[in-house]
Amino acid sequence: MVRLFKRKKEKMSILKKRVAALEGQLKLGLEAQKLAIGKLLTDKVVRLEKIRSFEDVEFQIFSQFGDDGIIQWLISKLDLTQKNFVEFGVEDYRESNTRFLLMNNNWVGYIIDGSDDNINLIRESEYYWKYELHTRAAFVTRENINTLMSDFGLAGDIGLLHIDIDGNDYWVWKSLEVVSPEILILEYNSVFGAERAVTIPYNADFQRTDSHYSNLYFGASLKALCELSNNKGYAFVGCNSAGNNAYFVRKDKLIPGIRELLPQEGYVQSRFRESRDEEFNLTYITGDERLDMLRGMDVVDTNTGELVKL
Repeated sequence: MVRLFKRKKEKMSILKKRVAALEGQLKLGLEAQKLAIGKLLTDKVVRLEKIRSFEDVEFQIFSQFGDDGIIQWLISKLDLTQKNFVEFGVEDYRESNTRFLLMNNNWVGYIIDGSDDNINLIRESEYYWKYELHTRAAFVTRENINTLMSDFGLAGDIGLLHIDIDGNDYWVWKSLEVVSPEILILEYNSVFGAERAVTIPYNADFQRTDSHYSNLYFGASLKALCELSNNKGYAFVGCNSAGNNAYFVRKDKLIPGIRELLPQEGYVQSRFRESRDEEFNLTYITGDERLDMLRGMDVVDTNTGELVKL
């Protein structure tokens, strides 16, 4: 009886290993298909010399929305000196704006996430040894951002920087000094609208899900990010059609085919419906109703530095 139980247990163990191996092969096969499709889409969009907006070149391979296509188009047009990127707030990197850049273009990557578990998952992945990807588990703040870059060995020009931390994005970008990205992607909070230059007050321990039950109180308005970036030598060139990522090009890299925009020209209002009620259930509200949920919350007017109300 004991031998029979032991044999069954061994067979189950072998079966589980075979299933895991098949799942791994299937995953790699699907990923290879995605990359092949991405190469075809890249060949299509880079042929476009003039576009009406970034929506014309958007496609999605690993990005949450159409940012993979925007990035491919930009790097094909701009005279970049560096082929490396930094992205933080990547979670487990399954859905990311730089992963296609890593795997399709073989750029060198530096990524940061606040979760040790997420970073460990990335280090165990197939692509981690196939490409040059450097990782760090850290909660990014304005106090440590320059040290984190220096610890990676980064200084001066880098090809692309994407800041997406659902919170202190404005303050971290304002504090960053040791690197100078040629392409910059900043997440903005479209709920704050196109007219006001505002951001959440700085809090090193800010957590979006704890700051307000709606899950909508985070980050900065597009206008605030555009004004800050302009002061740092960057031209605002557009947003993705999802209305959450703004694109900037360092002014010395700007070319005639890519026009600098005013915040009001390039602003896109997001339509994804992530609002929550006080029990953290999705409420699916859209448009200006989302801002109504935040009325009375404190924000900083980035022009005056004063605390004001939404």
